[in-house]
Amino acid sequence: MQQVQRLSQKPLTTAHLAQTMTLLTLTAEELRQQIDSELAGNPALELIEERRCPKCHRKLSGTANCPVCSIPGNPNVDEPVVFLSPREDFYAKKDYFDLEVEDEPFMPAAEELPTYVLRQVAPDLRAEERGLAAFLLTHLDEDGLLTTSLIEVARYTHFPLSVIEKVQRVIQMADPVGVGSSSTTEALLIQLHVLRETVEIPDLAEDLIKDGMEDLSHHQYAELAHRYGVSQKKIVAAARFISENLNPFPARSHWGDTRLPAAPVTQVYHQPDILISFLNEDPENPLVVEIIMPLSGTLQVNPLFKQAIRQADENSKPELRKDLEKASLFVKCLQQRNHTMERLMTRVASLQRNYITRGEKYLKPVTRAQLSRELEVHESTISRAVANKAVQLPNKKIVPLSSFFDRSLNVRSVLKEIIEDEPKAYSDTELVGLLNEKGFDVARRTVAKYRAIEGVLPAHLRKVTTKGR
Repeated sequence: MQQVQRLSQKPLTTAHLAQTMTLLTLTAEELRQQIDSELAGNPALELIEERRCPKCHRKLSGTANCPVCSIPGNPNVDEPVVFLSPREDFYAKKDYFDLEVEDEPFMPAAEELPTYVLRQVAPDLRAEERGLAAFLLTHLDEDGLLTTSLIEVARYTHFPLSVIEKVQRVIQMADPVGVGSSSTTEALLIQLHVLRETVEIPDLAEDLIKDGMEDLSHHQYAELAHRYGVSQKKIVAAARFISENLNPFPARSHWGDTRLPAAPVTQVYHQPDILISFLNEDPENPLVVEIIMPLSGTLQVNPLFKQAIRQADENSKPELRKDLEKASLFVKCLQQRNHTMERLMTRVASLQRNYITRGEKYLKPVTRAQLSRELEVHESTISRAVANKAVQLPNKKIVPLSSFFDRSLNVRSVLKEIIEDEPKAYSDTELVGLLNEKGFDVARRTVAKYRAIEGVLPAHLRKVTTKGR
């Protein structure tokens, strides 16, 4: 294993690295399509019928898993068994999206964005201000931004500009954060302000949003570094934070998930890329993690192609050699991609066993940056490996791989439990205190945000259902 890791850490060529990163972002289905495309376009690449383990290359019989890689060598329950599973014929069964999911007690009905936001902000506004809020919300475009200026609103409604600005600020703090902003820049700054309560913000993030977005969009990192007198590395880090955490178009920001938070994740992820189960279906045993490799056979460079090059005429040889190099590179990059996924899932499954087996409130606060340090890879590599992937848990529920890094998930889960069992409708301030007692240090505004994400109404609009009381 150490030898494999040493080999994997050799410097990669630019072409090798670029293609590996591209393959790393692909889901199992997208990877299958990419492999099919490479096979169709490159005669030097072939898929032989015999099935071999993508990791140890041992011959496999039928649809059986590898007898070496899929069997634990260590009986330690905390150490997962992670291996590549060569499946071409894996498709989600009907029960993946027809699973019975327990009804959420506070799931709101689907509603339009203006109505959804107005219900959130109404308790914080006076009666006359609610009408003004409704007027502003009817002037949102499909991205959640205002289509009219505040001065025009003042002329039409005869409200002082200061009152209009106050109502706009209240709207902007609702979910989705930044809705009702007058520009994309303003929406980004509002989101940044909210994030400051829970995460560390890169020093340059605000300055880049205010003055550097045009250069940032064109990847002018060197120019920005010179302008602000910092290293290019700091510019890239701030740019990555902005792209991963902020959305200039608030209404597009997970609108479906936010509006209907209780909808099963399986409505989005119909087909997992990774399967997690218990060894021999025993919860006391180690976790078994299958990373799906969508192959029915074994992908390799055609061994006869080199001979064909030697026999070809001189005019054809350059093109044939190019095909051979491309085929060899693709196979190597695929192996590198698989190795990275294997290392990632080994660590993730080990760290998050309790979340996998016991539920959301047991999620550990693990970050991509933390894993990048542990695995000695760039943080962007972790982000690419996590992106767009879906994991089937032992209970057959399918969740995004990114949920393993959602630092709010455990807080939101505990928050839902508190509200579900509340003897009376707790205010957000009371919820802050109850969460603090359980070890979660969060602000009132953060509680309001998480409550909105989970589809839970404010206290004065919530009806408490008694459970046998």
